Amino acid sequence: MGKFVISATSNGGYKFSLKAGNGEIIADSQVYKSLATCENGIESVKKNCLVANIEDQTVDGFQTAKNPKFEIYTDKAGEFRFRLKATNGEIIATGEGYKAKSGCMNGIESIKKNAPDADVENKA
Repeated sequence: MGKFVISATSNGGYKFSLKAGNGEIIADSQVYKSLATCENGIESVKKNCLVANIEDQTVDGFQTAKNPKFEIYTDKAGEFRFRLKATNGEIIATGEGYKAKSGCMNGIESIKKNAPDADVENKA
């Protein structure tokens, strides 16, 4: 089972990582100004990940999906990445770079599997 781990940042903020049962990081958050807003971000991931559409921006003529959504895109290094956007369009989680699109899709599936019932560990 996955878990969210909250940590303090060097600039006085907070961020979370979603970790799979094997300890691998599935996704990270932005930096939040307060612990409460970081916790709200976690709840937003839990709520939105199961209902999110998938928008694959790596294909020509892709259809724009309605929020909440996972956006799949390629970064400057040519790797596949995803970001989860909430209903309001804010990015609430981002994934690492993957060499293959299938790895990126597996990352999205891992969020759907691990996030909804994940415990929260506060290391801040």
